[in-house]
Amino acid sequence: MAGNENGGELLQDAVCRTLAIEMLDGKWPAGESLTLEDVQNRFGISRTVAREVAKTLESMGAVTVRRRVGLVARPFSDWQALNHQVIEWRLHSTQRERQLSSLTELRLAVEPAAAASAARLASIDVKAKFPVYAAQMRQIAESNEEGAAGLTKFHDLDVEFHTLILRESGNELFAALADTIATVLRGRVELGKYPMKPKPAALDAHDAVANAIAKGDPERARKAMFDIVDEVARALNFF
Repeated sequence: MAGNENGGELLQDAVCRTLAIEMLDGKWPAGESLTLEDVQNRFGISRTVAREVAKTLESMGAVTVRRRVGLVARPFSDWQALNHQVIEWRLHSTQRERQLSSLTELRLAVEPAAAASAARLASIDVKAKFPVYAAQMRQIAESNEEGAAGLTKFHDLDVEFHTLILRESGNELFAALADTIATVLRGRVELGKYPMKPKPAALDAHDAVANAIAKGDPERARKAMFDIVDEVARALNFF
């Protein structure tokens, strides 16, 4: 039974993703509608799954569901732009460059401040984790013995590093962005926007952030985190 439920959820997710990307790509223009029957017939899904698709897209602000009309596409300005699912969809649409640019600007605004706050407010035990993460990332990057598997480990550690900073910043709004930042970090890798071998400057900057947080130095943590995200912006040719 659980397998059937999981299969239904996966199918629902796939349909939502397809329809969302079509809206983002302009193939399903804002204001145009699809009936539940249209969705059912096109994807070969049940009425129940079609309703769940409609409910999910409506919760993201992507569509309005109207009786006897169906799903009406809404302009992207109405969507839940910070929702990590919306970000993932947008990263896999023709709007990916714009999404990466917007998120990098958000990271420049938020992550340096979060790093400074973590240096001030995180517990000693939490602060001690950051140099460990940074050392593990450097070891994996410099050994380069495990190929793609090693890079996956590196990126998993990178996500944990940045997520922990946001969650230990003492700011609930920064913490709420942890999944959003994790999505863009993973998305950059999936889209081939990350070098196969991390740059020494990026490793040095992670070391600097980790050491500044561990030593409780907010200003050094802020500066080093800015350097990390600024390097991303320059690598992507955004600014």
